[in-house]
Amino acid sequence: MLASPTTDKQPIFRKPQIFNQFPELVAAESTRHGGVSTGHYASLNLGGSQDAPENIMQNNLIFFGALGIPFENVAKAHQVHGTDIVTVTSPARFEGFDALVTNVAGIQLAVTVADCTPILIYDPVTGAVAAIHAGWRGTVGGIVEKTVAAMQQNYGTRPEDCVGYVGTCIDECSFEVGEDVAQHFTPTYKRWDETAGKFFVDLKASNRDQLIRSGIKPEHVEVSPYSTVLHNQDYFSHRAEKGLTGRLLVTIGRTN
Repeated sequence: MLASPTTDKQPIFRKPQIFNQFPELVAAESTRHGGVSTGHYASLNLGGSQDAPENIMQNNLIFFGALGIPFENVAKAHQVHGTDIVTVTSPARFEGFDALVTNVAGIQLAVTVADCTPILIYDPVTGAVAAIHAGWRGTVGGIVEKTVAAMQQNYGTRPEDCVGYVGTCIDECSFEVGEDVAQHFTPTYKRWDETAGKFFVDLKASNRDQLIRSGIKPEHVEVSPYSTVLHNQDYFSHRAEKGLTGRLLVTIGRTN
Protein backbone atom coordinates (compact mmCIF):
# COMPACT_ATOMS: atom_id res chain seq x y z
CA MET A 1 0.00 0.00 0.00
CA LEU A 2 1.15 3.51 -0.75
CA ALA A 3 1.11 6.28 1.81
CA SER A 4 -0.34 9.58 0.61
CA PRO A 5 -0.47 13.15 2.03
CA THR A 6 1.05 13.26 5.48
CA THR A 7 0.97 15.37 8.59
CA ASP A 8 4.09 15.32 10.78
CA LYS A 9 5.31 12.48 8.54
CA GLN A 10 2.20 10.41 9.34
CA PRO A 11 -0.13 9.43 6.49
CA ILE A 12 -3.68 10.79 6.40
CA PHE A 13 -4.68 7.88 4.17
CA ARG A 14 -3.24 4.88 2.36
CA LYS A 15 -4.12 3.74 -1.13
CA PRO A 16 -4.40 0.11 -2.20
CA GLN A 17 -1.68 -0.57 -4.75
CA ILE A 18 -3.90 -2.82 -6.83
CA PHE A 19 -5.98 0.16 -7.94
CA ASN A 20 -2.98 2.23 -9.09
CA GLN A 21 -3.45 0.93 -12.64
CA PHE A 22 -6.76 2.80 -12.91
CA PRO A 23 -6.19 6.58 -13.06
CA GLU A 24 -9.95 7.20 -13.17
CA LEU A 25 -10.39 5.61 -9.73
CA VAL A 26 -10.11 7.21 -6.28
CA ALA A 27 -9.74 4.50 -3.63
CA ALA A 28 -8.27 4.92 -0.17
CA GLU A 29 -8.59 4.12 3.52
CA SER A 30 -8.03 6.69 6.22
CA THR A 31 -5.67 6.50 9.13
CA ARG A 32 -6.25 8.19 12.48
CA HIS A 33 -3.83 11.05 11.69
CA GLY A 34 -4.30 14.60 10.50
CA GLY A 35 -7.68 15.56 11.96
CA VAL A 36 -9.07 17.96 14.56
CA SER A 37 -10.57 15.56 17.12
CA THR A 38 -9.01 15.12 20.54
CA GLY A 39 -8.95 12.64 23.40
CA HIS A 40 -10.21 9.14 22.56
CA TYR A 41 -11.07 10.29 19.04
CA ALA A 42 -7.71 11.83 18.14
CA SER A 43 -7.44 12.85 15.52
CA LEU A 44 -9.01 12.00 12.13
CA ASN A 45 -12.25 10.52 13.44
CA LEU A 46 -14.61 10.21 10.49
CA GLY A 47 -17.88 8.98 12.01
CA GLY A 48 -20.03 6.87 14.30
CA SER A 49 -18.95 7.86 17.83
CA GLN A 50 -19.62 10.27 20.69
CA ASP A 51 -17.20 12.79 19.21
CA ALA A 52 -18.52 16.29 18.49
CA PRO A 53 -20.41 16.32 15.16
CA GLU A 54 -18.61 19.46 14.03
CA ASN A 55 -15.26 17.69 14.51
CA ILE A 56 -16.42 14.68 12.50
CA MET A 57 -17.60 16.94 9.69
CA GLN A 58 -14.34 18.89 9.65
CA ASN A 59 -12.40 15.63 9.55
CA ASN A 60 -14.48 14.45 6.59
CA LEU A 61 -13.71 17.68 4.77
CA ILE A 62 -10.00 17.18 5.49
CA PHE A 63 -10.00 13.55 4.33
CA PHE A 64 -12.02 13.94 1.15
CA GLY A 65 -10.30 17.25 0.41
CA ALA A 66 -6.94 15.47 0.50
CA LEU A 67 -8.35 13.03 -2.05
CA GLY A 68 -9.65 15.84 -4.25
CA ILE A 69 -13.27 14.77 -3.70
CA PRO A 70 -16.02 17.33 -2.90
CA PHE A 71 -17.86 16.12 0.20
CA GLU A 72 -21.21 16.63 -1.54
CA ASN A 73 -20.23 13.77 -3.90
CA VAL A 74 -20.01 11.22 -1.06
CA ALA A 75 -22.51 8.42 -0.46
CA LYS A 76 -22.49 6.72 2.95
CA ALA A 77 -24.76 4.35 4.84
CA HIS A 78 -25.71 3.90 8.48
CA GLN A 79 -24.41 0.36 8.90
CA VAL A 80 -26.22 -2.31 10.92
CA HIS A 81 -23.91 -5.36 10.63
CA GLY A 82 -26.23 -6.98 8.11
CA THR A 83 -26.00 -7.98 4.46
CA ASP A 84 -28.30 -5.50 2.74
CA ILE A 85 -26.96 -3.63 -0.30
CA VAL A 86 -28.04 -0.23 -1.60
CA THR A 87 -27.80 0.75 -5.26
CA VAL A 88 -26.64 4.35 -5.33
CA THR A 89 -27.69 6.71 -8.11
CA SER A 90 -26.95 10.00 -6.35
CA PRO A 91 -24.88 11.03 -3.32
CA ALA A 92 -26.79 10.61 -0.04
CA ARG A 93 -26.72 9.05 3.39
CA PHE A 94 -28.65 5.79 3.53
CA GLU A 95 -30.05 3.93 6.54
CA GLY A 96 -29.64 0.25 7.26
CA PHE A 97 -27.17 -0.92 4.61
CA ASP A 98 -23.70 -2.45 4.88
CA ALA A 99 -22.73 -2.34 1.21
CA LEU A 100 -23.08 0.27 -1.51
CA VAL A 101 -22.79 -0.17 -5.27
CA THR A 102 -22.88 2.31 -8.15
CA ASN A 103 -21.83 2.70 -11.76
CA VAL A 104 -22.22 6.47 -11.75
CA ALA A 105 -19.05 8.51 -12.23
CA GLY A 106 -18.58 11.23 -9.64
CA ILE A 107 -20.18 9.34 -6.74
CA GLN A 108 -17.72 8.44 -3.99
CA LEU A 109 -18.86 5.46 -1.90
CA ALA A 110 -17.66 5.18 1.70
CA VAL A 111 -18.02 2.82 4.66
CA THR A 112 -16.85 3.31 8.25
CA VAL A 113 -14.88 0.73 10.24
CA ALA A 114 -13.04 0.35 13.53
CA ASP A 115 -12.19 -3.40 13.46
CA CYS A 116 -14.69 -4.77 10.93
CA THR A 117 -13.46 -5.61 7.45
CA PRO A 118 -13.80 -3.10 4.61
CA ILE A 119 -13.86 -4.48 1.07
CA LEU A 120 -13.63 -2.47 -2.16
CA ILE A 121 -14.42 -3.80 -5.65
CA TYR A 122 -13.92 -2.22 -9.07
CA ASP A 123 -15.16 -3.44 -12.42
CA PRO A 124 -13.11 -1.52 -15.01
CA VAL A 125 -15.25 -2.80 -17.89
CA THR A 126 -18.62 -1.44 -16.74
CA GLY A 127 -17.24 1.20 -14.39
CA ALA A 128 -19.13 -0.21 -11.40
CA VAL A 129 -17.72 0.07 -7.88
CA ALA A 130 -18.65 -1.35 -4.48
CA ALA A 131 -17.80 -0.48 -0.88
CA ILE A 132 -18.58 -3.12 1.75
CA HIS A 133 -18.56 -3.17 5.55
CA ALA A 134 -18.23 -6.76 6.80
CA GLY A 135 -18.43 -7.41 10.50
CA TRP A 136 -18.43 -11.02 11.60
CA ARG A 137 -22.17 -11.25 10.99
CA GLY A 138 -21.87 -9.78 7.52
CA THR A 139 -18.96 -12.07 6.79
CA VAL A 140 -20.80 -15.27 7.70
CA GLY A 141 -23.86 -13.88 5.92
CA GLY A 142 -21.89 -13.73 2.66
CA ILE A 143 -22.14 -9.98 2.13
CA VAL A 144 -19.18 -9.98 -0.28
CA GLU A 145 -20.67 -12.68 -2.50
CA LYS A 146 -24.06 -10.97 -2.38
CA THR A 147 -22.48 -7.67 -3.43
CA VAL A 148 -20.71 -9.23 -6.41
CA ALA A 149 -24.03 -10.85 -7.38
CA ALA A 150 -25.73 -7.43 -7.15
CA MET A 151 -23.09 -5.93 -9.44
CA GLN A 152 -23.72 -8.74 -11.92
CA GLN A 153 -27.48 -8.19 -11.80
CA ASN A 154 -27.41 -4.39 -11.85
CA TYR A 155 -24.57 -3.66 -14.22
CA GLY A 156 -23.74 -6.87 -16.09
CA THR A 157 -20.46 -7.15 -14.21
CA ARG A 158 -18.33 -10.22 -14.93
CA PRO A 159 -16.44 -11.17 -11.74
CA GLU A 160 -13.36 -12.20 -13.71
CA ASP A 161 -13.01 -8.57 -14.84
CA CYS A 162 -13.06 -7.20 -11.29
CA VAL A 163 -10.32 -6.09 -8.93
CA GLY A 164 -10.84 -6.37 -5.18
CA TYR A 165 -9.27 -5.09 -1.98
CA VAL A 166 -9.68 -6.45 1.56
CA GLY A 167 -8.81 -3.60 3.87
CA THR A 168 -7.36 -2.98 7.29
CA CYS A 169 -9.30 -4.62 10.12
CA ILE A 170 -8.79 -6.67 13.26
CA ASP A 171 -6.21 -9.38 12.65
CA GLU A 172 -6.62 -13.09 13.31
CA CYS A 173 -4.32 -13.11 16.33
CA SER A 174 -6.41 -10.36 17.96
CA PHE A 175 -9.95 -11.46 17.09
CA GLU A 176 -10.62 -13.68 20.08
CA VAL A 177 -14.19 -14.99 20.20
CA GLY A 178 -16.33 -17.44 22.11
CA GLU A 179 -18.20 -20.46 20.81
CA ASP A 180 -21.26 -18.27 20.15
CA VAL A 181 -19.38 -16.52 17.33
CA ALA A 182 -16.97 -19.28 16.31
CA GLN A 183 -19.78 -21.73 15.58
CA HIS A 184 -20.72 -19.66 12.54
CA PHE A 185 -17.30 -20.08 10.88
CA THR A 186 -15.92 -23.16 9.14
CA PRO A 187 -12.68 -24.65 10.51
CA THR A 188 -10.76 -22.95 7.69
CA TYR A 189 -11.26 -19.56 9.32
CA LYS A 190 -11.07 -20.31 13.04
CA ARG A 191 -8.38 -21.58 15.37
CA TRP A 192 -8.83 -22.95 18.89
CA ASP A 193 -6.30 -21.69 21.42
CA GLU A 194 -6.05 -23.98 24.41
CA THR A 195 -4.22 -21.45 26.57
CA ALA A 196 -6.75 -18.68 26.00
CA GLY A 197 -9.70 -21.06 26.00
CA LYS A 198 -11.02 -19.14 23.01
CA PHE A 199 -11.24 -19.29 19.25
CA PHE A 200 -9.47 -16.87 16.94
CA VAL A 201 -11.19 -15.95 13.68
CA ASP A 202 -9.61 -14.72 10.43
CA LEU A 203 -11.97 -12.16 8.87
CA LYS A 204 -9.51 -11.10 6.20
CA ALA A 205 -9.11 -14.63 4.85
CA SER A 206 -12.83 -15.30 4.92
CA ASN A 207 -13.67 -12.16 2.95
CA ARG A 208 -10.77 -12.64 0.54
CA ASP A 209 -12.02 -16.14 -0.22
CA GLN A 210 -15.54 -14.81 -0.79
CA LEU A 211 -14.15 -12.54 -3.50
CA ILE A 212 -12.44 -15.51 -5.09
CA ARG A 213 -15.47 -17.78 -4.79
CA SER A 214 -17.47 -15.05 -6.50
CA GLY A 215 -15.24 -15.42 -9.53
CA ILE A 216 -12.64 -12.70 -8.98
CA LYS A 217 -9.18 -13.98 -9.87
CA PRO A 218 -6.86 -14.48 -6.86
CA GLU A 219 -4.20 -12.34 -8.51
CA HIS A 220 -6.76 -9.53 -8.75
CA VAL A 221 -7.22 -9.38 -4.96
CA GLU A 222 -5.06 -7.37 -2.56
CA VAL A 223 -5.20 -7.81 1.22
CA SER A 224 -4.07 -5.03 3.56
CA PRO A 225 -0.94 -5.86 5.54
CA TYR A 226 -2.13 -3.62 8.36
CA SER A 227 -4.14 -4.38 11.48
CA THR A 228 -6.36 -2.08 13.51
CA VAL A 229 -5.07 -3.76 16.69
CA LEU A 230 -1.39 -4.39 15.95
CA HIS A 231 -1.09 -0.99 14.28
CA ASN A 232 -3.38 0.83 16.69
CA GLN A 233 -1.11 3.86 16.60
CA ASP A 234 -2.26 4.40 13.00
CA TYR A 235 -5.82 2.99 13.04
CA PHE A 236 -8.83 3.14 15.35
CA SER A 237 -9.74 -0.16 17.02
CA HIS A 238 -13.01 -0.63 18.88
CA ARG A 239 -11.67 -3.71 20.65
CA ALA A 240 -8.19 -2.45 21.52
CA GLU A 241 -9.60 0.83 22.83
CA LYS A 242 -12.55 -0.77 24.63
CA GLY A 243 -15.20 1.03 22.59
CA LEU A 244 -13.88 4.54 23.21
CA THR A 245 -12.49 5.30 19.79
CA GLY A 246 -13.13 6.92 16.44
CA ARG A 247 -13.96 5.49 13.03
CA LEU A 248 -11.97 5.03 9.85
CA LEU A 249 -13.37 5.56 6.36
CA VAL A 250 -12.70 3.37 3.36
CA THR A 251 -13.79 4.83 0.04
CA ILE A 252 -13.97 4.16 -3.69
CA GLY A 253 -15.32 6.08 -6.67
CA ARG A 254 -14.77 6.70 -10.35
CA THR A 255 -14.10 10.26 -11.43
CA ASN A 256 -14.95 9.78 -15.11
